[in-house]
Amino acid sequence: MRANRRRIKELWATESASREYWLDKASQIKRVSAAEIDKICQSPGNQGVCARIEGYHYASAGELLAKPDPLIIALDEVQDPQNLGAICRTAECVGATGVVITERRSAHVTPAVCKASAGAVEWLSIAKVNNLAEFLVDAKKAGTWCYGADSGEEATDYLTPDYRGGVVLVLGSEGSGLRPRVASCCDALIRLPMLGQLDSLNASAAAAAVMYGILQQRS
Repeated sequence: MRANRRRIKELWATESASREYWLDKASQIKRVSAAEIDKICQSPGNQGVCARIEGYHYASAGELLAKPDPLIIALDEVQDPQNLGAICRTAECVGATGVVITERRSAHVTPAVCKASAGAVEWLSIAKVNNLAEFLVDAKKAGTWCYGADSGEEATDYLTPDYRGGVVLVLGSEGSGLRPRVASCCDALIRLPMLGQLDSLNASAAAAAVMYGILQQRS
């Protein structure tokens, strides 16, 4: 509602939720029971409020690359809505220019993603591309450096590169990581240190760690 990017068609809230300060000026509220909210949402995880809104407005990849010194998070077939939402939340918090996802075999912006992002998708620019490798080629032509997160031995420590200027951070899927062609289009591969017995982090946790490393340097 604060972002004001999408028109609200209907808004339902329980009596107690409708008294929240941020709903004070929402004149179109329909006050219904908690059971009715659960039915509308098809889920009990709604906190007593639900809205029906117009479809999500995706940006174009060109718009993101045209920004000065962009920081773009590119996701290579990340399919878990919770991961996509969490990554978008972190990206918005670090001031990223936007997120790029693929048209196929990827999670898109759904109600689950919106909720997992804590509303970040309403502020963040998100673009869909047909071919991520081709997007990275275009990004390099536009003057950005592309870094792929990878756990292989050929990857360098994630704090080594100079992240000033235009940067695309590429993150792989939950199971198989970066696809070979996507990895080959990166200027360098980077990795997080793994000092315990496990050899990888959850996709959204790894994304958060690398993004804040980049932010610290760019600041």
